[in-house]
Amino acid sequence: MRYRRSRQPGGCYFFTLVTYRRQPLLSLPANIERLRAAFRRERERYPFTIDAIVILPDHLHTLWRLPQDDDDYPSRWSRIKRYFSIGCVGADTTRPASREQKRERAVWQRRFWEHRIRDREDWRGHMDYIHYNPVRHGLSATPAEWPYSSFHRCVEKGWYAADWGGAEPASIVGIDCE
Repeated sequence: MRYRRSRQPGGCYFFTLVTYRRQPLLSLPANIERLRAAFRRERERYPFTIDAIVILPDHLHTLWRLPQDDDDYPSRWSRIKRYFSIGCVGADTTRPASREQKRERAVWQRRFWEHRIRDREDWRGHMDYIHYNPVRHGLSATPAEWPYSSFHRCVEKGWYAADWGGAEPASIVGIDCE
C-alpha cells in the first residue's frame, strides 16, 4: 500500500516518529547520541533546517524546513531511521515474521506522521506542542527542564521567554500528535 503524503518543495513540516512497540530506546544516552549523529550525517548530505525538536523516551517530534527545490523528506527519514537502527542499543531483538522477511530491526514503527505547516499560526502551534510535550508526558515540570529539546536554542533566538510553559499554552489545547 502506498500512502499519500503532502509534499511541497521548500515546505515546512511537523513530524512524529515512534519507536517499535513504544520501547523507551530514546532514554539511553548512547541512543540519543546515535540519533544526533544520524541527523548530522543526513543534514550534511541532504540539507534541511530543524526549527524545533524534542526527543522523549519512546518518540520524537520535530519541525523541518526543506530547501526551496526539494520535497524529499521521506528519503531523509528512511536514511535517518536506518543509520540509527544499525547502532541502536537495547532494541527488542525478537522480530515478527513481517519484519524478518524485510530484514528490519524492531526499532521504529514503520511509518511516521507528518503535517505540512500551512501558515505562521500553524507553525507557532506546532512549535509550542513540541516544546511543551515533556511537560504533557510528566517528564519535566517545565520545558526548560527537559534536556533533549531545542527549547533553549529557541530561547536564545528570542522565540520564547526562558520561563515559558509554566502552564499549558492555549495554542496547543486539544492538539494530540502522538
